[in-house]
Amino acid sequence: MMAAVSFAVDSSTLIASLIWGSIGSGFAIFGWKQKEPLPLFGGIALISISYFIGSALWMSLVGALILTALVWLKRCL
Repeated sequence: MMAAVSFAVDSSTLIASLIWGSIGSGFAIFGWKQKEPLPLFGGIALISISYFIGSALWMSLVGALILTALVWLKRCL
């Protein structure tokens, strides 16, 4: 018999996950269609941060850092 796992999701964390996941999905789809690895893997990273970070503040900070790194790498390469 499996035990029920109960956890509470804060509304701000849910909204941050939705926003960063949507931005990441856009990057991943763009990278897939254009055959560009940088936006593809950056989009996958943006999608996956909601699985590993439970705080909306930290999720947004890491998401902004990934997004900034993507833009910086695209301009430098």
